[in-house]
Amino acid sequence: MKVIFLSDVKGKGKKGEVKNVSEGYARNYLFKNNLAIEANAGNMKTLEKKQESKQRQREEEVKQAEELKAKLEAMEIKIKTKSGDNGRLFGAVTNKQIAEHLKKMKVKVDKRKIEMDEPIRTLGYTNVALKLHPKVTATLKVHVIEE
Repeated sequence: MKVIFLSDVKGKGKKGEVKNVSEGYARNYLFKNNLAIEANAGNMKTLEKKQESKQRQREEEVKQAEELKAKLEAMEIKIKTKSGDNGRLFGAVTNKQIAEHLKKMKVKVDKRKIEMDEPIRTLGYTNVALKLHPKVTATLKVHVIEE
């Protein structure tokens, strides 16, 4: 019997998959526990529509990330900090500070999306990567100047 899984079932299938299972297993376990529905014509059409809408939603997310990337790469952030001799900073500029400056500029980016191997510890320009989407990465110019 062909079924459409409504949720993940260990060892059998993942949500949204269409698979053949024994009729007894389907009727006595999967259907009773709302883990799957029968793969008839109506249910297959519903599944296709859901998958199409998910695909459109994913494409829209990528499009929004691309727009944000273009906006971020056109801007530059200036951060004023105290520094000592040779341009070394007292402390460091972290991804949290960069996120706060972006928030002041009306651009909302989560600090966890700002990828820095280590905090900025010197004056000058630094390019910082922002992972906006698994497929979209932007580069932001951060200019650290002396206070």
